[in-house]
Amino acid sequence: MTGHDDQPRQRIDKWLWAARFFKTRSLAAAALDGGRVKWNGQQVKPARELRAGDELDIVAGEVRWTVVVRGINAQRRPAPEARLLYEESAASAARRKQQEEIRRLAPMPGANLKGRPTKKAGRLIRGFNE
Repeated sequence: MTGHDDQPRQRIDKWLWAARFFKTRSLAAAALDGGRVKWNGQQVKPARELRAGDELDIVAGEVRWTVVVRGINAQRRPAPEARLLYEESAASAARRKQQEEIRRLAPMPGANLKGRPTKKAGRLIRGFNE
């Protein structure tokens, strides 16, 4: 897409998907609707057009990113190419590294539990509750 100034533009939900912050465009749109993505400090709708130089604050799961858009790509490319679409601020990178270290040293209770309990775990749960 191009506008009056011939600078490439793209919908913000599509850019978030192409830059690999979210697995699907619908997840990116839900994050935008939920206020977890800010464009230049403002909450926006998924149809907002994004240009190079725009600043985004993105909360994906437990991770918070502050990035400046450097490029537009309509297709989802491999992760090394997707990282070329944005530049993360130094403060954001330091914050992410610190949060990662905290999660590694003191994981949330139950963070490693996935899916249904096994038969043995179910018996232990029932025994504990009775």
